[in-house]
Amino acid sequence: MGELANCPKCNRLFIKGVRDICDACHKEEEKAYETVYNYLKKRENRMATLVEVSEATGISEDLILKFIRQRRLQLASFPNLGYPCERCGAIIREGKLCIDCSRDLKREIDKMKMYEHSQTEPRNATYYVNQPKNKK
Repeated sequence: MGELANCPKCNRLFIKGVRDICDACHKEEEKAYETVYNYLKKRENRMATLVEVSEATGISEDLILKFIRQRRLQLASFPNLGYPCERCGAIIREGKLCIDCSRDLKREIDKMKMYEHSQTEPRNATYYVNQPKNKK
C-alpha cells in the first residue's frame, strides 16, 4: 500500500504509490505531454530542439526532460531532442553520461584498479647469496 505524502508541486496530500505527484498535478502533466507531443508530431516541428519546443508550447524544459527520461518521447523520431549528461551537461540521446565523461570515468576506474592491484600484490623479495670467490 502507498504512503501518505505531500505533492512536491502543489503541496496537497495524496497517497504516494505509482506516481510521485497528486492526481490533479498528474492531469496537468498529461495535458502538457499532449501539448508537447502534438507539437512534435507535426512534420515541420520534428527537427525542433528542447529550447524551441519549450518556447513554442509554453511547457518547461524540465517537464519535457521528464517526458524524455520516462521514454514517453522517443528520441529516434526527434533527432534534435536530447537531455543533459549528468556530469558535464552536454546534450546526449542515450544513457546518463556523454561519451567523453564515460571515457574519463573508465580511465579513472582503470587507474584505481591498477593502484589497488599494485598495493595488494605481494612483492617478491630478492635475496642475494654471497658466494665465495673461486681460489686459483
